[in-house]
Amino acid sequence: MHHSRLCALVIDCQDGDLVAASEFWSRALGKPVKTTDEEGDGKYATLKTAPDELQVLLQRVDHPSRVHLDIESDDIDAEADRLEALGAKRIGFVRRWWVMEAPTGHRFCVVRKQADAFGPHLNTWD
Repeated sequence: MHHSRLCALVIDCQDGDLVAASEFWSRALGKPVKTTDEEGDGKYATLKTAPDELQVLLQRVDHPSRVHLDIESDDIDAEADRLEALGAKRIGFVRRWWVMEAPTGHRFCVVRKQADAFGPHLNTWD
């Protein structure tokens, strides 16, 4: 049995200026900037959100700008298997998460557990 839930709204930014992108999205969404360099590599920024809200992440990417969702899980392989059984397909493993594609063509990621506690919106899967 594994657990998963929707955890993040990820704003993919083809423009490499995450500081400017963070400022725009901070003002647009009413969320202060937490950091413009989450992992020290200049690729990730985050906005401050409440513990019961989705995380808002900005990510510098090579592909065209878009928005995607992250699903966090305590077993990313089991969650990817479950989603494949529903019709999704694995696109590839990147660093420590699965990039998936829904039957509708939308890309999303299955990531490791992001929060210390999953909270009240936890889904349990056999």
